[in-house]
Amino acid sequence: ITQEQFILASQSLHLQRPGCDPVYPVGLYGWRKRCLYFFLLLLLATMIVNLALTVWIIKVMNFSVDSLLVLRSEKNVTMNARNNQGQLTGQLTVGPEAVEAQCQRLEVRSSDGGKLLFTADEEEVVMTTEKFTVTGSDGAVFGHSVETPLIQARASEDLKLESPTRTLTMEAPRGVEVSAAKGPLKVSGRKDLQLESTEGEILLDANSIQLGSLPLGVYAASAAQASEDQALYEVCVCPSGKIYLSPAESSSTCQAMSNICLWS
Repeated sequence: ITQEQFILASQSLHLQRPGCDPVYPVGLYGWRKRCLYFFLLLLLATMIVNLALTVWIIKVMNFSVDSLLVLRSEKNVTMNARNNQGQLTGQLTVGPEAVEAQCQRLEVRSSDGGKLLFTADEEEVVMTTEKFTVTGSDGAVFGHSVETPLIQARASEDLKLESPTRTLTMEAPRGVEVSAAKGPLKVSGRKDLQLESTEGEILLDANSIQLGSLPLGVYAASAAQASEDQALYEVCVCPSGKIYLSPAESSSTCQAMSNICLWS
């Protein structure tokens, strides 16, 4: 057979058997297949563990659409607020000993959020409630001055202003008025009680004025015996301003009793 005949015969055989292309096996075999199965099993186990942990956290923290959000910690719980630049603008820390809030302005509003009840900043603290009640046995302690237009007790209760160890001072440039509309007004002191007016006068205006426990001047033993039945007395004034009583007679007895002024 010539070379040309062999080439033509080979081409004819190749055209008659188009499905005899070489076949290459596709897939993973051996240790590669075992590694793939191992990674799939590991991924499945990780997913199951994550799902179990998620369910456990939801159950422990009581996360639910129907219950409140509860945050618990053995030390403290801190919530931070930051701006778009990452800077801290507010912080609330709930600790075992105190609750601390760090912000530029603290506001407390009513349940509907409309009325401002309490606000505090670096300059002042403002309370806008109708009443401010202190129920402690020792009351409220202020280290500095308190400005208020009215101090009023509750209905059917007494109002008491007291300084247990120091003085109590009330001052006003246009006057201080103390009145009792439906009861007595009592001013008492352990030592001296001084009424002083630098430019004006002291006016006692009443239907009757009583000066109790005034000293009684006695100038003789017989007069002392008679003073037990004495009904009328004469009011005498020493040069120092001391007032005392002297038995009233037909004429003034203040001069005879003037020795009491020596003791003032």
